Amino acid sequence: MSSKDSRFSLLLLEPYEIYFEDFHVDLIEQADASITDGKLKICSKSIVFEPKQIEKPLLKLSYKDCFSIETCKDHELKNTLLEVTTSQYVEMLEENIIAPFKFENQHQKKFKFQLKYVTIEDCIPKIEQLRRAATLPIHEQNSMISTIAYSWYNRINFDPLWFENIYEKVIIESTVNLIKPLVTNPGRLLLTNKLLYFQSFNNIQTDPVLKISLSNIVHLMKRRFMLKQIGLEIVFNQGCKKVLFIAFITDTIRDKFYDEIFQQPNLSIENLDCESIIIKWQNGEISNYDYLLYLNSLADRSFNDLTQYPVFPWILRDYTSQTIDLNDIKIYRNLQKPVGALNEDRLGKLKERYTEMDEPKYLYGSMFSAPGLIIFYLARKFPELMLCLQNGKFDHPDRIFNSISETFKNCMTNMSDFKELIPEFFDTSKSDFLINKKKINFGHKWDGSVVNDIQLPPWAKNSASTFIQILRSALESNYVSANINHWIDLIFGYKQRGEEAVKSDNLFYHLCYEGSINLSNVTDLAARHALEVQILEFGQIPKQIFTTPHPQKLIHAKLHAVSCSVESFAVELIKSFTSFKDSILSLFYSENILISTGKDGNIKCFNIKENTQIR
Repeated sequence: MSSKDSRFSLLLLEPYEIYFEDFHVDLIEQADASITDGKLKICSKSIVFEPKQIEKPLLKLSYKDCFSIETCKDHELKNTLLEVTTSQYVEMLEENIIAPFKFENQHQKKFKFQLKYVTIEDCIPKIEQLRRAATLPIHEQNSMISTIAYSWYNRINFDPLWFENIYEKVIIESTVNLIKPLVTNPGRLLLTNKLLYFQSFNNIQTDPVLKISLSNIVHLMKRRFMLKQIGLEIVFNQGCKKVLFIAFITDTIRDKFYDEIFQQPNLSIENLDCESIIIKWQNGEISNYDYLLYLNSLADRSFNDLTQYPVFPWILRDYTSQTIDLNDIKIYRNLQKPVGALNEDRLGKLKERYTEMDEPKYLYGSMFSAPGLIIFYLARKFPELMLCLQNGKFDHPDRIFNSISETFKNCMTNMSDFKELIPEFFDTSKSDFLINKKKINFGHKWDGSVVNDIQLPPWAKNSASTFIQILRSALESNYVSANINHWIDLIFGYKQRGEEAVKSDNLFYHLCYEGSINLSNVTDLAARHALEVQILEFGQIPKQIFTTPHPQKLIHAKLHAVSCSVESFAVELIKSFTSFKDSILSLFYSENILISTGKDGNIKCFNIKENTQIR
């Protein structure tokens, strides 16, 4: 069975659990001695048996539930027979159907695995180490697993035959983790003067190494990961735009790798000057949707990290009418206030609680964006994420994302629900997250109705694509264009923290803000684990990228042709400068200083008297 055909996924494990390697085995059934061909996956907190027959379930045996993992001494094939005795095992993907895991509890259940091409000595030492780690407190367990993993990684080499040509020169390499939602996959990142290589330390990927030509890299951004400045996100074109999110061991290694990549002559990174992007957005050259995506990226938000997933605002507040008029400002949410402050009665109760708190105080005990909230919205498209985060279970049918209007109502009234939206609500190519295309059985609600597709507002005419298109049109409307700067101030700007956050009723739990704590400096293992759990449950506030009020978008009124007479006058050319690629949008002149802004988003400053460009 190739990795391409495999049903095994890292999302079948605990969040961020490590998969090491696998072995070809036969599972010998205890009852009738029948044999099931498959693979035994060795992971950091469990072993998983993946049968070759697609109708049979995968079996997961957690080390913490195992009484013993040893060679079967009383068997003639004892050198190749592994016996696992456990009190509980988990069945997953029976008939290859995505469904809640089945937890089977027994007093003592024995599993016998016949190793095919290796002996017991090839696998049991590592399994025994990992099983011993499972007996430790969780924070010590993670530390021991890291030590075991580090020792294992150091024995894996990079095959020089993977190089594109013999003239490539290795610049720098490092052990890293490839990050995807709820998943970490260890590997090696290696930079040459021509390409960037990622070598996975296991066989979870179809190809043993991913090759990225330096000339295909579009963006390179430093990222925060789990409250540590150790992330690097690489955007590259390889048939289509792809993204690689890498977490390094330390920020020093990350920074050195980042600098070395930028020194390579084959690199051609697109310049994204923030000032130029703002001007382009103000002048309507960049849509509100694309600009918010840009700000999210600037603030360390990534589609690969659920603790820092891109955040978008609720735009409309009418989800019950039969029709909707986007020219009516009464249908729009007040973008000058955070979600928690939109309901005055609820805000009053939150402030009462706030005044009675000890320092450090906060208004909101839950975030506007967190892993659980992202999965709440995406459960139909990515049900595996919910099963991974919630220990193999779907949420209660009445708590699953069922209705747009009910979800908005809850965000306006519930004392612990202040969530915003995600970009998918405004992406006209991704309305499928609102539809139960995979026919997942999420159960029945209290009224007996089946949880299926999302219940849309009447004005969407029962069409997910129509709903998304209307939301996108609302996002690009004149009202939102004129007011979205206030929401930017709250989420990414000067009202995010400090006195301005207090004045704006925009105060969250202090540990969720960037800079409140650096996990790399936390040496106490128990304290570090507690913080990691909090991040996974609560999420993180975006990085603050503006400390002054964000400028408003320019709303261009339609021009009407009028007839008028203009007197002619003479113009004398005094000085000339050539620096803009496109037309000039505005000019300002004062005391020999000429400032101009171009349609390309650039600002230029000239000293007329000295005939020089000073900016």
